[in-house]
Amino acid sequence: MSAFRVSAAGLLRLATEGSLADRVAEQVWMGGPGVSPAERRAWSRSLPVLAQDLVDAGLDDVEVLVEYQLPLTSRRIDAVLAGVHPGTGEDSFVVIELKQWSFATRYEDSDTLVDVEHAAGPRLHPGIQVGDYCQYLIDFLGLLADHGNTVRGAAYLHNAADRYIAELLDRPATEQSRIFTGQRRGDFLAYLRSALDGGKPGAPAADRFLKSTVRPSRHLLTYAARELKERSHFTLLDEQRVAYELVLHAVERARAADHKSVVVVSGGPGSGKSVIALSLLGELARQGRSALHATGSKSFTQTLRRYAGQGSTRLKNMFLYFNSFMTADRNGIDVLICDEAHRIRETSVNRFTRSAQRQGARPQLEELLAAARVPVFLLDEHQVVKPGELGNVDIITAYAKRLNLVVDVVSLHDQFRCGGSESYERWVLNLLGLGESKPTMWVGDGRFDLRVAQTPEEMQAFLAEKQRAGETARMTAGYCWPWSDPRPDGTLVDDVRLGNWWNVKSDRSVGDAPGSPFWATDPNGFGQVGCVYTAQGFEYEWSGVIIGPDLIARDSRLVTDRDEFKDPAFRSRKTVSDAEADRLIRNTYKVLMTRGMRGTVLYAVDPGTRAFLTDLVHVRRGLETVYEPVGD
Repeated sequence: MSAFRVSAAGLLRLATEGSLADRVAEQVWMGGPGVSPAERRAWSRSLPVLAQDLVDAGLDDVEVLVEYQLPLTSRRIDAVLAGVHPGTGEDSFVVIELKQWSFATRYEDSDTLVDVEHAAGPRLHPGIQVGDYCQYLIDFLGLLADHGNTVRGAAYLHNAADRYIAELLDRPATEQSRIFTGQRRGDFLAYLRSALDGGKPGAPAADRFLKSTVRPSRHLLTYAARELKERSHFTLLDEQRVAYELVLHAVERARAADHKSVVVVSGGPGSGKSVIALSLLGELARQGRSALHATGSKSFTQTLRRYAGQGSTRLKNMFLYFNSFMTADRNGIDVLICDEAHRIRETSVNRFTRSAQRQGARPQLEELLAAARVPVFLLDEHQVVKPGELGNVDIITAYAKRLNLVVDVVSLHDQFRCGGSESYERWVLNLLGLGESKPTMWVGDGRFDLRVAQTPEEMQAFLAEKQRAGETARMTAGYCWPWSDPRPDGTLVDDVRLGNWWNVKSDRSVGDAPGSPFWATDPNGFGQVGCVYTAQGFEYEWSGVIIGPDLIARDSRLVTDRDEFKDPAFRSRKTVSDAEADRLIRNTYKVLMTRGMRGTVLYAVDPGTRAFLTDLVHVRRGLETVYEPVGD
């Protein structure tokens, strides 16, 4: 279940008994990392208030879904109320965001961001926050596809008086973005009665809500084309929306005050960094601002040019590389969006750089900071996979502050890939020695499918079946085999001798096999094995990962062997230390294991490592945990 479910009367009873926080923790966080003291305090202080208000409003039988987890994401809503609308007799749902704030003001005159007393950094306006939750539910729950008007939303600042949040109340409210304070408790009760019938049980509506089909997540590249051409919108949530609004605010601030500012957005795989980037690109274009998108990835940039820029030279020219700004004019554009910024390098100079540009070359980071009024960096420090890549929060913020630039940092905590499973992402980090504990058993969480194949053929057959069913699937491997150019006759070299081959090394297709930049998105890419450089930045529904001899199990943990890593950039121990090679190999597998949206199949070449993984990956079936073969 994606929420703790109880009637309003039952919620009040648990709150009165003092067992509410324990019950929510047991139900919602079962098998998770545990509940923080701050979360328990929030439940203990806010949920009893909501429960008492519901009962006082005569809504004892309304069903309350506490900590409801939004589909396909790790984000949770404080409460969703399910019942019957008193006017229409149809299902009625009210999204409630509970805030303990007692004092809040606008953030630098923004009508979308707010400053909250005793909180660091700007927060999203609570009316916008709850409105985004409503829109997300309408977008993804089949039950609401044609009945969006059955969803309402309200933020309840039960500790606040009007005068202490007056600036927040200035923003016009909609049916999905109401704000109530403790001072307006009477209005809040009347609002609840207007949306929910106290004489009818809410359980049937809650059943339908929780059993609703979930519509597929929009593919990033399909969205990119629609965002730039059709001006569609993707619903951003919480910190995603904060990052988006901070950039737009920084653009206005830079224009009005004639100065630069920097925004750094840090988040793990699937946290929505590229969606933020493309949303910003579309909105800035709508506003008539000059904006460019840059990455350090040939595959990602060329794919964006193909999908988002199709049929338009102007749109294609919006997608550049980090090394495209060596001679750019200072502050020549309003915004430079540096996506995959962990791939920023020490310098833009490479073997193709003209000799005239080599002299006096600046650090690449300095070039990017200089090019725009508002440089934006989106990154994941665990995705640094190549020597010389240095994009991280500390380096970028320190460099910008040395230049006396204002820097805003936003951390994204939600997971929009891997079925929204924070448990899986944490399991991967611990497995690879990048987390806070040793490797742990995976018993499943109902959101993500993880399996271990005993042969490469078993993995390929499982993924091929998914592909035939209309779902996207890809196979990747650690860089433990050569990556050969095609033969003179155009045929491919079977580098990965496990029944498959590497993806095409050139940009051009070879036969039916697509060029390497398009391996992740062209349907014919399935028949090849991709590597980290062609997988990074992309996602597909099912992921197969071949773990090579560079990562093997010894003494109940995974250790690396750099001599088995075939990337030419790692050849010299003088330029790449063993410690750095160890970190980069682990990061490589972190990237590969977090591409799948629905499931991942692992296959290890080393028999001992395969046995180690098989022992770790079990699925809970009733009171037992069992190994689940790939073929089932």
